[in-house]
Amino acid sequence: MKKGFIRLSAALIATAVFITTSPYQTCMADEVSDLKQQEEKTRDTISNLEKQTRETKDSIKLLEEQRKEAEGNVSELKEESAELKSEIDGYSKKLDDLSGQIEQAEEAMSDVSAQIVELNDELDTIVKEKEERETLLKKRMKSVYERGGSKGMLQLVLEAGSFKNVLNRYVYLESMVGYDRQKIAECQQMAVEIQDKLAEVEKKEAEINAYQEDLDSKYSELESITDEVKGKLNSTNSSILAERGKMADYDNQIAELDRKMKALESQTASAQAELAKQIAKRLSITREDTSGSYSASGTELEWLAATIQAEAGGESYTGKLAVGSVIMNRVKSSAFPNSITGVITQNMQFASYRSGKVELIMAAGANSTCVKAAQEVIGGARVGDYLFFMTKYYADYYGISEYTMIGNHAFFYRWVTKQKEESPEPAPEPKPEPTAEPTPAPEPEEDDDDDDDEEEDTDEGGEVEVPIDED
Repeated sequence: MKKGFIRLSAALIATAVFITTSPYQTCMADEVSDLKQQEEKTRDTISNLEKQTRETKDSIKLLEEQRKEAEGNVSELKEESAELKSEIDGYSKKLDDLSGQIEQAEEAMSDVSAQIVELNDELDTIVKEKEERETLLKKRMKSVYERGGSKGMLQLVLEAGSFKNVLNRYVYLESMVGYDRQKIAECQQMAVEIQDKLAEVEKKEAEINAYQEDLDSKYSELESITDEVKGKLNSTNSSILAERGKMADYDNQIAELDRKMKALESQTASAQAELAKQIAKRLSITREDTSGSYSASGTELEWLAATIQAEAGGESYTGKLAVGSVIMNRVKSSAFPNSITGVITQNMQFASYRSGKVELIMAAGANSTCVKAAQEVIGGARVGDYLFFMTKYYADYYGISEYTMIGNHAFFYRWVTKQKEESPEPAPEPKPEPTAEPTPAPEPEEDDDDDDDEEEDTDEGGEVEVPIDED
């Protein structure tokens, strides 16, 4: 009877517990489901923003290549323009030389023309004089040599009276005839000389005419070539202006895309920060077990050791383990990539990776202390179940409500914020157009101190700017 009562009581209690807890569990499951849906929407937003960012980067790259090509074209066109200017200068000098020769030829033509005019005048005078002399000679010959008339030769001989007078008159007449013949010959010789000289001058005039025509032809040809080269120069200069216009247009487009890039990065950072809060809220309801070892490859060990050194090179060994624990906790968490390299290279997460510091350390090899810390956290060692870390300054700046200080870093599991208290030190003011890669926290300063001491590490990296679930 007693046993039956106990069984009945236990059944009633179990039923009561089930009735009491079942609605709570259902409500909690619904809340988790809603949070996951919100996370998925935020991821879709981030994915779309990242797609736009990639497309914008590709557009900027293409424009930069086009601008570089236009710049090269301008450089080539400038060289071509300089060559054309030099060619035009050479043609201009030749044109000046030809102009001088043409001017000299024209002056020579003027002189020859004046000589021809003068010779023609002389020739006209001589022709008239010759004609006058010939007329006089004809008259005298007619009166002297022809029969008849009081002055006829026969009459002169008959009137001589004596033989002596006849001889004297004959000598006179012979001298007169000789004189007339001489004058006629002189006139004829003068006419021949003038004709020869005139022919020579005309020949010279023809030569000068031919020379001038040749010069005119060369001048016209050279002038035509010069005009053609000037046309090329004008075309080249127009092309230079067009290419410079393209460059200016590319610069404007690139500047516009840069502004778009910054806006997209800012929006992405805000969306990632919102996703971080959503994931943190969900994880606070169903806290995950992130303990245990991990089967890591040699490459993953190198990545983890290099990241620990980049983020906590100047921290204590516990600080190094804490940074390694955050990375391994993320690997084990459903909210982050499930591999070491996936967690470290996740977009907008570890500043030391984005800056290239991690890969530089990998190239040289991480120090033995950081390698040891990496091996321990891979083997299952943990310093807390933290998923986030940053410097105390930024933890307070963001108003993180709960965190644990290990060295110079603030570690925490949930991204839960509280209302910030008034601080005498003003917080950094956000810029309308950020000039650095936008993240929920300002960019950390790089720290090249890889010593295994406990001096202050100025590297604020490692802070989880935005967690993204890539599962």
